[in-house]
Amino acid sequence: MTTHVQRPVTVTARINTSTGIPHPTTSLRDVFTITAHVNVDPLSFFGYQSGHTVAEVTTTDGTPLRMVFTTSRVTDSHTAAEAAFAVGNRQNSDDRGQDWPDDVRSLSVGDVLAVTAPDGTTTHLTVDSVGFSEILPPAVRTDLTGTRATSRTT
Repeated sequence: MTTHVQRPVTVTARINTSTGIPHPTTSLRDVFTITAHVNVDPLSFFGYQSGHTVAEVTTTDGTPLRMVFTTSRVTDSHTAAEAAFAVGNRQNSDDRGQDWPDDVRSLSVGDVLAVTAPDGTTTHLTVDSVGFSEILPPAVRTDLTGTRATSRTT
């Protein structure tokens, strides 16, 4: 006599969250979303100045990198910027497991972080030698590809 036995099957999958879209169980009102802009001006390392050219950081496929942090981890725009700075220096991932793109230089003095709070307000912060300063949104922007902030050429 033969008896057929069925064993349970476990399937493991990694879901790509590089778009920065929060997990469906997390409400948008519970997250800070940060968009990084690298300063590509020749004098960028002396700090951001109005009129400097910035480029939005994108993933390797060209989609905008949106770092996401929940309100259980960060409580205001400055702590969100600190968390994003750690990701931008390859020390950590955001709350969705996203890492900084390998082909983009790390965040540094003069770069700009656009921090959108759970209430929808956006604050622009520039990276200073110590901490961050609030600025007006940068007016001069360019595409990341082909700048000195990345090895991407096309």
